[in-house]
Amino acid sequence: MKYLPKKKAVLVLEDGTVYHGISAGKRGTTFGEICFNTGMTGYQEIFTDPSYFGQIAVMTNAHIGNYGVTEGEVESDTVKIAGMVCKNFSTMYSRPSSTGSLQDYLDNEGVVSIGNIDTRALVRHIRSKGAMNAVISSDDVSVEDLKEKLSNIPSMAGLELASKVSTKEPFYYGDENAPVKVSVLDLGIKKNILKCIGDRGVYLKVFPHNTPAKDLLDWNPNGIFLSNGPGDPSVMKGVQKEVKTLLDAGLPVFGICLGHQMIAIANDLGTSKMHNGHRGINHPVKNLSTGKGEITSQNHGFVVNIEDAEKNPNIEVTHVHLNDKTLAGLKVKNKDIFSVQYHPESSPGPHDSRYLFDEFVELLNNKK
Repeated sequence: MKYLPKKKAVLVLEDGTVYHGISAGKRGTTFGEICFNTGMTGYQEIFTDPSYFGQIAVMTNAHIGNYGVTEGEVESDTVKIAGMVCKNFSTMYSRPSSTGSLQDYLDNEGVVSIGNIDTRALVRHIRSKGAMNAVISSDDVSVEDLKEKLSNIPSMAGLELASKVSTKEPFYYGDENAPVKVSVLDLGIKKNILKCIGDRGVYLKVFPHNTPAKDLLDWNPNGIFLSNGPGDPSVMKGVQKEVKTLLDAGLPVFGICLGHQMIAIANDLGTSKMHNGHRGINHPVKNLSTGKGEITSQNHGFVVNIEDAEKNPNIEVTHVHLNDKTLAGLKVKNKDIFSVQYHPESSPGPHDSRYLFDEFVELLNNKK
């Protein structure tokens, strides 16, 4: 474990707001869109979630790093966040099952971070002003120079990022003798999504984001899964075209987050960039089919326009976010196609929504 002497660091927002703190993780300078996560636990899963690619994550829990890291809590092969902001950064950890400190982990992964920040004030500022680009630096660079460099960083709106995190080659997951097969379009998938599907008796073949629909269908799957991922869904024209072909194939299709947005766009629904997004493990969602509430894990900065869904005769709105009445789930009428904006694999988070994987597998078995 490394005990580094404290070094000053600075966080500068696109609107010129400046916060001073202490360097954590790797020393250096990093840029990204700032966002905040309200979860009380699960920081390692958050940091390795491909949907966070290109973002500086503000952690609202008071202590980060206090339970260390372990290999069993990663959602991808590398840390995906562009940087991390927290209040109290702990180089000490006390969980017996942990294999190392968060300081060493972030340093080895090259993730520039900052601690000793008033994250309550910072989150209030983001909630008021909206998501924006930011820079963290522990280099000896003036604030004015950082502001100038920050002005040249592109907005998240209009960025295609799935190609940065998707697998480069197809791979398999699960038991090859499983009774049903699913082709997965990897837009930035989390490992625990594959696990949740595979544990239900499904063999999966995972394809890169730019794979033609024909390749996914030629494997003769019983269904299609469209994964989560980062970036602006509206600019992914190639993926949109292939998803439309997949939806016309007559197979069950399940989409999560970016995959959900791809299904929506294929059905002529628009998407919008949110003011500050939904990120946390305590977001309330109502299932309109059952009337039941679910506490969900969420991570998205874009959303499907609910007005478009309500006007579309081929779409049924199945889930609504109770905080702001945004669209949280939909179904294509008369087809076995459904999707949700949140993360039912809940890693981290409560397991209220894992029934969605059961519903998907039931559709798959009906198509055997």
